[in-house]
Amino acid sequence: MHTIEFSKREKELLVEKFKRYFESELNQEIGQFDAEFLIDFVSENLGGYYYNRGLQDAQLLIRSKLDDIDIEIESLEKPTDYIK
Repeated sequence: MHTIEFSKREKELLVEKFKRYFESELNQEIGQFDAEFLIDFVSENLGGYYYNRGLQDAQLLIRSKLDDIDIEIESLEKPTDYIK
């Protein structure tokens, strides 16, 4: 599975989010190394699921927009003698 790569700044922000989550929700402190390890684990093992869902959502949005365009184009058609 493909690993999602984060910039240094993104990873710093994620580390802080993991540390805060563990402290506030689990009443446990984790260090920098442990938080980075968890981020790497999630990226390698779960990231693909989130990435694929994002692609599916994007496809649905694009299909919906294309359907809207089709409807608009059909409404612009002029009547002709041509029978489909």
